Amino acid sequence: MLDTAIIPDKTIITAKGDSEAVDIGGASNRIFLLTLNITDVVEQESIELSIFTSPDGQTWSAKPALTFPQKFYREQAPMLLDLNSQPEVKFLRAHWEVNRWGRGTDTIRFEIGLQVHEVPPAMLTQK
Repeated sequence: MLDTAIIPDKTIITAKGDSEAVDIGGASNRIFLLTLNITDVVEQESIELSIFTSPDGQTWSAKPALTFPQKFYREQAPMLLDLNSQPEVKFLRAHWEVNRWGRGTDTIRFEIGLQVHEVPPAMLTQK
């Protein structure tokens, strides 16, 4: 079962960027639970995080496979990513955009982590 970090916990984000590529090719199931953990944030800023896919870890999809709604606060946000219709996908990468507004310093600061967990087939058939 795949259970790893796309973005390690307590990663400090101060500008837009991308994570390293994560190999999901060994997963036996093609449905994943992605959990975004925002553990620290300053007021009047936002983050938008998207997941891009790749067959080789070099060439990335033009459009994201999944985008979390824009976030402003500390929270834990889970989302499912179903790649059953894309068997060629072997890698995932996160991309984030950040924004800050209002008074005070213009310094953006988020502390986040993003975990990916393969969802076991048995979990999908439970009622």
